[in-house]
Parts: sequence; C-alpha cells; structure tokens
Amino acid sequence: MAKDKTVYTCTECGGITPKWQGKCPNCGAWNTLVEGVAEAPGANRNRFASLAPPSEVAVLADIEAADVARTPTGIEELDRVLGGGIVEGGVVLIGGDPGIGKSTLLLQALDGLQRAGVPTLYVTGEESGAQVALRSRRLGLDRSQVKVLAEIQLEKIQATIAAQQPAVAVIDSIQTVYSDQLTSAPGSVAQVRECAAHLTRAAKAGGTTIILVGHVTKEGALAGPRVLEHMVDTVLYFEGDTHSSFRLVRAIKNRFGAVNEIGVFAMTERGLKGVANPSAIFLSQHSEPVPGSCVLVTLEGTRPLLVEIQALVDSGGPSPRRLSVGLERDRLAMLLAVLHRHAGVACLDQDVFVNAVGGVRISEPAADLAVMLAIASSLRGRALPRGFIAFGEVGLAGEVRPAPRGQERLREAAKLGFSIAIVPKANAPKGGRAAGRELEGLAIHPVERIEEALEVVRSLA
Repeated sequence: MAKDKTVYTCTECGGITPKWQGKCPNCGAWNTLVEGVAEAPGANRNRFASLAPPSEVAVLADIEAADVARTPTGIEELDRVLGGGIVEGGVVLIGGDPGIGKSTLLLQALDGLQRAGVPTLYVTGEESGAQVALRSRRLGLDRSQVKVLAEIQLEKIQATIAAQQPAVAVIDSIQTVYSDQLTSAPGSVAQVRECAAHLTRAAKAGGTTIILVGHVTKEGALAGPRVLEHMVDTVLYFEGDTHSSFRLVRAIKNRFGAVNEIGVFAMTERGLKGVANPSAIFLSQHSEPVPGSCVLVTLEGTRPLLVEIQALVDSGGPSPRRLSVGLERDRLAMLLAVLHRHAGVACLDQDVFVNAVGGVRISEPAADLAVMLAIASSLRGRALPRGFIAFGEVGLAGEVRPAPRGQERLREAAKLGFSIAIVPKANAPKGGRAAGRELEGLAIHPVERIEEALEVVRSLA
C-alpha cells in the first residue's frame, strides 16, 4: 500500500517542498515552512473526505430550525458556561495553568455523566491509569465506572473511540497526542493541528462529544496554532490564582451558548464545588466603610456580579506609578485624566493603585464610574457610604454613559441588601409597580456627568 509522505508548505505563498528549509524556495520568505502530510498518488482514500453526502441547496427560510439537545453534566456551574450542557458531536477546548483543576473538573463531570447512564471515556496522555484512579479516590469518586485509556498515539485513540462509542470523551491533553503520519514531536504546531482536526472530524461523524484539554503559554493564551480555537465549537479558559481556593471557568467562544459566561468554583478536598453566591467572593468584609473602596455591579455573560474595586492613592515621586490589577492600565490613565479635567481631582504627583478584589478580570467600560469614585475616595480619605454601589461608562468629555442591562444589575444589588446606587441617568428605572417592588430599599441617584456623581457622594457623606 502506498504511504503518505511528509511535505512542508509555505504559509506565505502556499508552495510545497519535500524537505524543510529555512527559506521558502518559491517566494523567498524565511521560517514559513510548516510540516504536513501529502497522500501518495493513487491512494484509495482521502483524509479530508466529506463526512456526509453533500446536501442540496435550500432557501434559509425553508430550513426548519430546532433547538440543540443538551445533556447536563450534573455540575451546575459548568453547565452554565457550556450553555446548558454538552451537545452531541460538539468539540470543547478547555485551557488553563498547570495544576489549576482542569483534569479534576473533567473527571468529576465524566463520573456524573457515567452515573446518569451516559457512556464516557477518559484518555490521559500525561498520567497513568493508576494515577487517574488515585485522583478519583482522593475526590471521593468511589466505584467510578468511567473508562480510562492511557495513550498518546492518535490512531489508537481513534480506534478505541470507534470501538467503545462513548457519548463523551476527554483527551487530556491535546499537546501530548501525536500521529504516525507526521515526523515532528508531540506538541508541535503540525501535530496539534493535525490531531485536533482528526478528532474534530471524528466527533462530527460519530456524534461523540470530545473535550480537549490544552496547555497555555506564559502569557496565558492557549498554546499551539490559533486555528485550533477556530476548529472547535466551544473554548473555555480556567482562571484563578493557584494559591486561592476559588476558580473561574470563562467561555471565550461558544457556538451553542452565550460567550463571556463564567462559572465560579471553590477547590476543596473533594474536588471543585460550584459557588452558589459568587458575589460574596469578590466583596471584602469590612466592619466599617473604608476610603478607596467602591462596589461595582459588573456583568459576566448573563450573570450580574458584585465586585469590590479598591483604590489606593499615595504620594509619589517625580514619576508617579499607575498600576491596576484586574482592570486595563491604559484605561486607568484615561480615567485619571478625565477626573482632573472635568472634576478637578488631580493625581498628577500621586501613585495610583487599583485592584479588583478576588482576582476577577473586568474588561467592560461600565466599571469606569466605580473606579473613579474609589480613586476620589482614597485621595480625600473619605469612605463611601455603607451599602453603596455604582456602575457606568465615563467618556472623555466627562459624560456618564449607560451600561447594558442596567435593570438586572440594580435588581442584583437590591437582592443583596445594598441601599444606595449611583447610575447613569439612562439606566434609572422608568417607574412601575414591578420595578418598585424589585428595587425596594435601594435609593437610586441618576447622574449625567462625573462631576454630578462626585457631588452626590459629597451630599451623602
């Protein structure tokens, strides 16, 4: 039988050469050759053949749309991030720092699915079967019926999946898997791309849900080619400090659900447990209000969260520092300029440090107002009132712009007992008995400009 051979393709011009060279012989570009596989002529197969017969052309309005069936994993926070559960034939990529809990969470999810009658398979390339069994005992998964395969060769993994026909299979991790058709080492760009492509096609053809565990780089991004994230249906990131017991699972991409959805977990002796009230994690417990602290109502996917923003303004030298943890540093510099120009709050010779409590990362501009009020509070040494919350985007002209889904943010704050809110005027309730009942006990102060917000804070002090 004719065998495939290794070739190298230029990423610039698409030219093919039988051996690797530093410079492409076709276009002259340097370091652009990527390893791949070329099939022998006359081979009676095609690795990239269509998985199903081609369908006929149809008008979009005539196609019947149906909801995607989901299978809950039994872990509520994981189901929230996945959009309600796993989807048949879906491919999920989950990445995170070493030791953060990826394997622990997936082993717990597989055990729950197996107990619910869903056939599962756990493929480990980094541990032996005995090590996986030891971890399951430590997690309290006694008499677990999850099937385990310790293998890193792609062809053997595919054969096992075809023979066992599991509904859900975990590959831990994709960087350890290699194909005999390529000569490069496991974890290389070519191996990761080729193995992920084969597993994705197998999932779509057989209906097996495949969950790929991916390594991350020092910058926190998923290792391997960027095309890996485009192949899969869902991309999840495991976030959190390994020295803290709390973990966040964030959906960056989801073809079957909302993006930027998060699940909050606590690491315990028995594995990861979902946190019912995640807002409590991101709020420090102060016996009395302290200067420089302001509670923000942020939105993570469909979930409103209350996060404490802490600011510390201290006398600096000729080159004052601006440092932010959990927020964008460039945006902090912009907010300081707006405070100076439109509100008369000058921090030119002051060091400014801003932190989002609990290790959460906030990227939405609705945090602007809370950050600026926390900075002003620290600079003046005056604490904000007890039970105070704020949210809203602040523009360069000093205007306070509305935040999306403001009513949901206010309802979450009222539910947790907060009593004072400064919000953009456009987010103020429009009235009605229903709104009054939901926001009972919450005094709302709508503002249009940053100087108005600071004036309201002075009047409440």
